[in-house]
Amino acid sequence: MANNSKTIDKAETLESRYKELEHLLADQQVLNDRSSYQKYAKELADISKIVNTYREYKKVSTELGDWMKMAGEKHDPEFLKSTQQEINALKNRQAELINNLESLILGEDTSLDSDFIIEVRAGTGGLEASIFAADLYRMYTKYIAKNNWQAEILSSHPTELGGFKEIVFAVKGKGAYKHLKFESGVHRVQRVPVTETSGRIHTSTATVALLIEPKEVELQIDSKDLRIDVFRSSGPGGQGVNTADSAVRITHIPTGMVVTCQDERSQLKNKNKAMRVLRARLLENIQSEKTAQLSQNRRAQIGGAERSEKIRTYNFPDRRITDHRINLTLHKFDAILEGDLDGFIDALISKENELNA
Repeated sequence: MANNSKTIDKAETLESRYKELEHLLADQQVLNDRSSYQKYAKELADISKIVNTYREYKKVSTELGDWMKMAGEKHDPEFLKSTQQEINALKNRQAELINNLESLILGEDTSLDSDFIIEVRAGTGGLEASIFAADLYRMYTKYIAKNNWQAEILSSHPTELGGFKEIVFAVKGKGAYKHLKFESGVHRVQRVPVTETSGRIHTSTATVALLIEPKEVELQIDSKDLRIDVFRSSGPGGQGVNTADSAVRITHIPTGMVVTCQDERSQLKNKNKAMRVLRARLLENIQSEKTAQLSQNRRAQIGGAERSEKIRTYNFPDRRITDHRINLTLHKFDAILEGDLDGFIDALISKENELNA
């Protein structure tokens, strides 16, 4: 633990807020306001694990103080021996609780079971990059299906030859975020593109971003801050839905953020999906400062899940895939592209646990 005092100070602040929330939730005015009640109840639930851990830490610390006081008094040797054993056990428990507190306060536990959105975008490399984006989407959906999680396409912009300029999909399932959270970054592919006639190897990229999907009550968006345009779907994938103005483009005026959805035949469904993506992107902006607070040591060794960070290379001629953050190369090339990501993911989780120990 890098700094016990900062962790304790933060835990004390959260305990004070917890007590304040308990009073607010008992207030009749709040009880009559459904939106406020849900907001405060959610906040209470979010910090309850930290507060309960902190309260146990305080209890153990008090017991430890009592036992250490007894150890300083005159007693027979057998009693002092058992006293020391109790002190050692309490010190171990105290250290365990303070480490748990630090992990919880840093947010390592709070989002592990969150629903989230994955955005895969073609980077440099033209059509080949869009084909690689489709390969990554297929790899992730295979991995998600293998683990009995759920994936739902929210938005896609297909290209010719079966690629994607961008594909955005939601993921649900216990443990899904914990296992996929390190996939954000730049993925690089080295291979001979299907469009290459001379047999030259090209290098192309695609970017992957993971966004926590907030509930509507967690992130309120004022309708006055939105401009919503409807239009006819077009391009690859739009042929079946372009007979009416079903596509939706939502612009968040304060930030200039734009989300477009045209995959559904229903304008309402497209709007709802676009709003889910917009909320997730806005939350990512809000939480960027929190992300920056992660240990610099951890960021340096396994990366900070930044979109601009090159994390992995897929080398087709040599049939190998390398994760640059942990210097791990695997040769189960076809299996990995079919969704067998456990070799990389287990190693990344193990590295994170080692750094947090």
